[in-house]
Amino acid sequence: MRDPMPGRPLRLDPPLLSVRGVRKAFGDHVVLDDLSLDVHAHKVVVLIGASGSGKSTLLRCIDLLEDVDDGVIELEGQDITDPRLDANAVRARIGMVFQAYNLFPHLRVIDNVTLAPRLVHKTSRAEAEAEALAVLERVGLAAKAQAFPDELSGGQQQRVAIARALVGKPAVMLLDEVTSALDPELVGEVLALLAELKQTGLTMVIATHEMGFAREVADEVCFLHEGRVHERGTPAQVLSSPREDRTREFLRRITGP
Repeated sequence: MRDPMPGRPLRLDPPLLSVRGVRKAFGDHVVLDDLSLDVHAHKVVVLIGASGSGKSTLLRCIDLLEDVDDGVIELEGQDITDPRLDANAVRARIGMVFQAYNLFPHLRVIDNVTLAPRLVHKTSRAEAEAEALAVLERVGLAAKAQAFPDELSGGQQQRVAIARALVGKPAVMLLDEVTSALDPELVGEVLALLAELKQTGLTMVIATHEMGFAREVADEVCFLHEGRVHERGTPAQVLSSPREDRTREFLRRITGP
């Protein structure tokens, strides 16, 4: 396939995250097929595409929740697909937020957010709670620190999940359809938080079906089709003037004519 952004200026700074020629199959079903993608520091890359196009699998491979069959993933210049590496140490540099909140229902908000720093990083309870409260303040939930997850709305629970990912000061945040489990009236508060995080310079890779959000926050939009990056470019180019027929067809299904 031709370069979907012909004539674009070459970047001289190395990418923070580089995915090169990654292949992932489940049995005979190939989900990622020689997929390559670069993400530069302080940029937001939004992944769009139909269900089954490989968005979630790509994020799970980056977070080492799935082993790649071929290819290389580098984070800050280090090959994190090297099986000799400690996967937990790598994940400590990556924040991952899933479709479901994945909060522990028997733990209060403050304990959900401090669990990883205390267990993985051996941070003292006092230090972990101080950092957690600062992050909860950042996402607007400091007042809910002593609440249990079932005392929160879906939007609040997702913001706690984002706070839990942020507390480790990750090099990159991966967000997988984080509004898909929310009622429509709660989607806006989570998307507004992500827009605020973009302003802080946080590097993010976001899989979403929210095209308006993609247009607002993305530095680059990547359309995935059949396990490859089929088209990439600025939000205006990909979402308003796509070059590829498959991209146009997908957008018509999502947004209408």
